[in-house]
Amino acid sequence: MIRVTRSLAVLCLIAVPSTALWAQTDTVKYVPRYYDSILEQMEDEEDSLKEVRDSITEEIQDRQEDQEEIDKENKRSLRFDFGHIAKPESPESFASEFHFPPVAQYRTGTCWSFSATSFFESEVARLTGRRIKLSEMHTVYYEWVEKARYYIRERGNSSLTQGSETNAVMRMMKWYGMVPYDLYPGLVGDQQRYDHSTMSREIRNYLGFVKEDDYWDEEQALRQVMVILNTYLGQPPETFEFEGATITPIEFTENILKLNPDDYLCFMSTLAFPFYTQGPFEVHDNWWHDSSYYNLPLDEWYQVIRDAIRAGYTLTIGGDVSEPGHHGFEDAAIVPDFDIPQSYINQHSREYRFYNESTGDDHGLHLVGYLELNGRDWYLIKDSGRSGHWGEFKGYYFYRDDYIRLKTLTFTVHKDAVSDILKKFDADL
Repeated sequence: MIRVTRSLAVLCLIAVPSTALWAQTDTVKYVPRYYDSILEQMEDEEDSLKEVRDSITEEIQDRQEDQEEIDKENKRSLRFDFGHIAKPESPESFASEFHFPPVAQYRTGTCWSFSATSFFESEVARLTGRRIKLSEMHTVYYEWVEKARYYIRERGNSSLTQGSETNAVMRMMKWYGMVPYDLYPGLVGDQQRYDHSTMSREIRNYLGFVKEDDYWDEEQALRQVMVILNTYLGQPPETFEFEGATITPIEFTENILKLNPDDYLCFMSTLAFPFYTQGPFEVHDNWWHDSSYYNLPLDEWYQVIRDAIRAGYTLTIGGDVSEPGHHGFEDAAIVPDFDIPQSYINQHSREYRFYNESTGDDHGLHLVGYLELNGRDWYLIKDSGRSGHWGEFKGYYFYRDDYIRLKTLTFTVHKDAVSDILKKFDADL
């Protein structure tokens, strides 16, 4: 029975005319899309829950932001009460050497260039009688070029921060010269204040790409770095007109400014190396590992500063500006007794603070004057940093002798100011 039925079924199918099969054609058509109501309901419920969660998150974030603003407004810094300190009345109280008015560095880490440029302006006036405002950014431009070059040659094992030291200005002066400020202010377009945050980030990002991709073509990489620098600082001149003559930056430095970078020496006072020898200043901003610093005992080191400014030389200084006794709104810096008693300030307490990094190489400044007040030495400090512009005397600090001895790490001065000291060094000068 089963076998017959299947045969009949097959026979029936075969009996259908072939023309009827081929005459039927499959077709397609557009119909409204069907959305499953259950799934839509579930999606709507999920969206509603998300809106509630987002609303809660937004409220939490708003509360946190409000609290951050409150915390910021209520945040306090530990500072010394200057109420009982007899300090200088004004910058005019000091016997000071020529210097141009303070210039603000704003959002840059280029105090080293501002302080050293101011120092060399004073040196030009001392040596030649000329008063020529010089470009800080010309030096900054080429310092970045050399940082990039060193980074490439060291295959990425080098610093790319904005910081540096006074002797970087001397190196750039020797290699690239200097130019007047009016010729190269380092401000592009309608920019009025220096801000190198984006520029430095772009340089770091580009050189990070070079490192990541192992692409160490120095010429190509420096060309790209200079494209970034040209965008934010402008392109430095190769020649320019000065007093009716076409001159290069190096010729300007040698023939007009009469500056010889080899005439300027940097000094430190540390127990890390033997005194009366030269060695490296071991801080991050000495990124090229310069080892030409002259190391003196603290008393002699300080005496050089004291004698040099009285003899008509200004100096750059570098050191710590983060202490309670360093107070921008008071225009002054001293070492309070609650930090360390005055009689305890010596070579060892100084070294201890440098070693444990409570004294840091924070900032570069220009020491331009002195005053004796109530038996203490005070120094007039020209400052490009922001805190130097908070007080009454914009761009100036008054440093007392104890702050110099304990918290200042290095100074730079013309070699003529230290001719007697240099006799103690075994060096070919």
